Amino acid sequence: MSGIKDWAEDDRPREKLMLKGVQSLSDSELLAILINNGTVQKSAVALAKELLLACNNNLNRLGSLSYQQIVQFKIKGLGPAKAVTIAAALELGIRRDSEEKVVQKITSSKDIAAYLQSLLQYKDHEVFVVVFLNNANKIIHHEEISKGGITGTVADPKLIIKQALMYNAVSIILCHNHPSGNLKPSRADELITQKIVQAASYLDIKVQDHIIVSHEGYYSFADEGIL
Repeated sequence: MSGIKDWAEDDRPREKLMLKGVQSLSDSELLAILINNGTVQKSAVALAKELLLACNNNLNRLGSLSYQQIVQFKIKGLGPAKAVTIAAALELGIRRDSEEKVVQKITSSKDIAAYLQSLLQYKDHEVFVVVFLNNANKIIHHEEISKGGITGTVADPKLIIKQALMYNAVSIILCHNHPSGNLKPSRADELITQKIVQAASYLDIKVQDHIIVSHEGYYSFADEGIL
């Protein structure tokens, strides 16, 4: 019987997984299974290593990429079909992570921040999300209100209040991400928060917090006393 060293290189990650478990595989070996096969010149493992290198060996960076962006690396042997498979697998991982962190009742910024961070930290553009809560401080719904470029997004207070009324929300939590990693709120962040707080107050809807998230952590307006 031949040993692992005698198997085709593309088969080794699969066989290694079956023999030793998924935890035994490196990042490149896991990616190689998704890539499935290589080219005449390069194995699936070699293609996986090239893709990781293009992302500075940073899985957070890889997780933020769309399939189009993966294709744009122009790695020979890594076309749209394989890029779609990789993007789908990464998205499943993000969703699994966010499901594990979902909370039903909010008692502090920490309760909701981990969940929001798991949803938004991999985005390469800013996204503005609102969480709607009932009078028991339980989540009714969360919704992406807008998305923008790398440096900013625009949230319409009228749309947010309209959605809050539609869901009969008693209070809301605002959230957006900073793709740069910097958690410090901008002047624009502070101004839009003030506008939403003022608009919500006319209808007795409380803005509990505005949370900024990134791969570095989170920033809570309420915790910092600026809400």
